[in-house]
Amino acid sequence: MENAVSAVQLAKNFVLKKRDGLRWTESEVKAVDGITLSIERGQSVAFIGPNGAGKSTTIKMLTGILHPSSGQATVLGCVPWKERTRLAKRIGVVFGQRSQLWYHLPPRDTFELLSKIYEIKKDVFLSQRDMLIERFQLAEFLDTPVRKLSLGQRMRAEVACSLLHSPEVIFLDEPTIGLDVIARQELRDLIREWNREKGVTVFLTSHDAGDIQHVAKRVVVINHGRVVLDDRVSRVRRQYLSEKVLSVKYADMPESIALEGVKTLKESGHAFRFEVDTLAIPIEKVMTEIMRIGSVVDITIEDPPLEEVIAHIYSAPPTATEEDEDEETGAEDE
Repeated sequence: MENAVSAVQLAKNFVLKKRDGLRWTESEVKAVDGITLSIERGQSVAFIGPNGAGKSTTIKMLTGILHPSSGQATVLGCVPWKERTRLAKRIGVVFGQRSQLWYHLPPRDTFELLSKIYEIKKDVFLSQRDMLIERFQLAEFLDTPVRKLSLGQRMRAEVACSLLHSPEVIFLDEPTIGLDVIARQELRDLIREWNREKGVTVFLTSHDAGDIQHVAKRVVVINHGRVVLDDRVSRVRRQYLSEKVLSVKYADMPESIALEGVKTLKESGHAFRFEVDTLAIPIEKVMTEIMRIGSVVDITIEDPPLEEVIAHIYSAPPTATEEDEDEETGAEDE
């Protein structure tokens, strides 16, 4: 079976022009510097890195929006920048900060327009549209102009529209940006379900560690346009997401907590923030102690910011052993 996505030494340089007095000077900036990767059909991959690492530029080359400066790539057997029209009918793309929905029209009209653009047969379109409306819960705002939708509603409609033509690969660039906790989780569940049940290959970029853990099985980290890590999410989680942050609010001032692997980050009245090293102590034991030392009014568990995780990866890259590989074989993350 052919790979869904393949790239060999893919690179993109931009020419930066600056004015110096009466003269213009030019300098070349490497946005993507020789990325090589392959993604099998049906995989869900998180493509992450700091701002300016080259994530969006890579997606734009893989979807045919940009021509590379050098290197090769194929998506579903097509060279994106040479066969963009053909490829567009087989992929879906969602840019979190750019909408494909018509701003003054309701989502229903966008569905209709896209069905014409993708030349979808009427009966197939109606069946697919109705299924997406039901699964993404769009009925309540299907006839509301996009400009009046909440961000969560708009993003559900964005992803639904990108799936209307039954794409084999979907590229998601920051799809959960700006969403509240509930909307973010709903969207993650929908993307994950589509990947599992429909076999759609998912290529996701995000700054949210939760997106990566809940949607992807594999993570590719880039920095300065180069791949610095390519591994399974399960192993990355064990090595780099071992810390959790607990925010706890008590009814009254609690007793002090003294557990190895637990550090108090902040204390304000009856509210506390604790950092927990789950490699040193199980989170269940910490929760038991937190409940014991006082009457808990509210509690939340968070991952560290993804920027910290990425910084940790850069400072201590993982080294996979044969034993690790054996442990991972056939074990899918749930």
